[in-house]
Formats: sequence, structure tokens, C-alpha cells
Amino acid sequence: MQDLSLTQSQASHFAGLALKCVAREYPNKPEHVMNTGRDVESPKTLHPAFYGCYDWHSSVHGHWMLVRLLRMFPGLPEAQDIRKALDANLTAENIRAETAYLKQANRQSFERTYGWAWLLKLAEELATWNDTNARSWSSNLQPLVDALVSQYLTFLPKQTYPIRTGVHPNTAFGLAFAIDYAKTVQNEKLAALIAERSRTYFANDKDYPAAWEPGGEDFFSPALMEADLMRRVLKPAEFQRWFRRFLPRLAAGVPRSLLQPAVVTDRTDPKLVHLDGLNLSRAWCMRSIATALPMNDPERKVLARSARLHAGDALAHVASGDYAGEHWLASFAVYLLSTPEP
Repeated sequence: MQDLSLTQSQASHFAGLALKCVAREYPNKPEHVMNTGRDVESPKTLHPAFYGCYDWHSSVHGHWMLVRLLRMFPGLPEAQDIRKALDANLTAENIRAETAYLKQANRQSFERTYGWAWLLKLAEELATWNDTNARSWSSNLQPLVDALVSQYLTFLPKQTYPIRTGVHPNTAFGLAFAIDYAKTVQNEKLAALIAERSRTYFANDKDYPAAWEPGGEDFFSPALMEADLMRRVLKPAEFQRWFRRFLPRLAAGVPRSLLQPAVVTDRTDPKLVHLDGLNLSRAWCMRSIATALPMNDPERKVLARSARLHAGDALAHVASGDYAGEHWLASFAVYLLSTPEP
């Protein structure tokens, strides 16, 4: 059986992809509301830390990936280049500018909650790494982390309904990574709020219409992302009951569209290539959900088998040669490959 865990060779390859883009300013797709003519600025001026990789959130998770790879494989040939790139971008001055940007008028929905979640994942990675440089980068990043935690605490009580899309605003994803951070750093207020919101949004869901997936430009499965959140929030026995109600025919291989990899027809198209990301994120969700189920559970076997199918399909296309996918897919691949198989 093919080994689908992260190897040093893969780590080196993925690091090379990220190093090429974290300092590449163009092409760039800014999510930028201009309040006056003075706001017409270059990406690097607006975002001196996270200006590369085509857009802000991809730059953030590109930095997360470099940190994760260096932690897992400190002997990488690219280790010094990674440290230089992180030193250059994660300075206190750069992070002050990023934080000031968030606090300007009409910025309250900037990168909500996809970019927020990845920034907290980067913060979590740095906070748990016993490394001199990491402690410095973590300290520098903290003002931006604090600003985003404050935004979560302000926004979530006002969000009456979850966003169930398969792209950036997906609520379940934004809550999943945020509760990981909150638990790791023991932010009980944030963790409690996310647990309450998760139950309010999703606890009563049953017989989810997952046969409607995938959407044409999805990089998340709304169904699986929701389940991956709820296995974090519910106690094991409660989650198992909830999951059987949520996808009641999964043990029989239904819906098939959820368990078969999505087909990508054009990897130069920035929206169609999202489906490679969908296959990667489905695989990491399936791995984690399966692990939360009993060893003899038939759903566990279905999910484990489908996760391998999705991973094998998508990993072959992370480096397609086109920037439309190469600026972001490696982060999804690394998150998948560093998520244990069930």
C-alpha cells in the first residue's frame, strides 16, 4: 500500500514552491476596500508581511506551511532559506502595519473567516515550537493575532446563520482552526464561544444533502468540513451519534459524489483548479473524522478508503506548473499529509 505520510523529499519540494511565492508580489488579487484615493497602494505597501502568493490568505498559509515543514524536518536543504524568508516578512514593523490595516474603516470583513483561521493556525504552529527564531516570530505576530481573536469574539455572536459554502467564507472551517488555536493557547473565552456557536449552527443537522456536492469551484466540502468541526466540539460518543444522523447512508457508500474525487478539467483556471484543493481537504477531513469513530465502525472504513483515493488523486497535481494552483495547493497537501491516517 502506498505510503501517504509526509516525507522529507516531499517537504523539500513543497518548501520550494512556498519560497517562490511568499516574496512574489505579482500577480496579486487584493481584497481591498479603498476609502480614499490615498488607499491606492501596491500589495506590499498594504501588506508588508503577507503580500506574496497571489492573495493575503495564501501568503498566510504559505508561511504556516514553511513553519510546519521546518518543525517536522529541521534538516531540510531549504532550512536557511526558510528562516531568512520568515525573518524578512514576520518583523514587528511589518506586523504592526498589518494590524493597523485591520483597524481602518471598512475592514471588519477583511478575510473573514478564512484568512483569520489560517493566521491563527500560523500562530498556533509558532506558539508550540521550542525554537529561538519561532519565539521571536510568535512575539512579533501577537498583535495581529490579538486583533483577529477580538474580531472573532465580536463577530460570532452577531452571526445568526452559518455560511455553508465550499469556498473561503465557510463557517465550519473558520471555527475549526480557531478552536484548535484557542485550545492550544488555553483561550477559554474563545474556545467556549466557538463551541457554543458550533452547537447552535450545526448540532441539529441531519440527513445532510451531501449528494449536491461538489460545487463547480469548491475547495471545501461543506458536509465534511462541518463534521470535522463537530468532532472537535462534541464528546466522542455524542459525535458518533451525531455523525450517523448527519450522513445516515455513508456506510453503504452513499452519496457516491462525496466519496469519489472531483474531476479537474483545467489546472490553469484559478477557479476550476479549486477542485484539486477540494480533493485534498476532503481527504484531511475524512482522515480526522474516521479517527474519531470506533475501529469497527463501517463508516470509518468507508472514509479511510475514500481519503486514500482523494489523496492519491490530488497529490499528483500539487505542482502543475501553473501559478493558479501552485501558489496555494502545497499548503493543503502539507496539512493533509501531516494529518495521521486512521
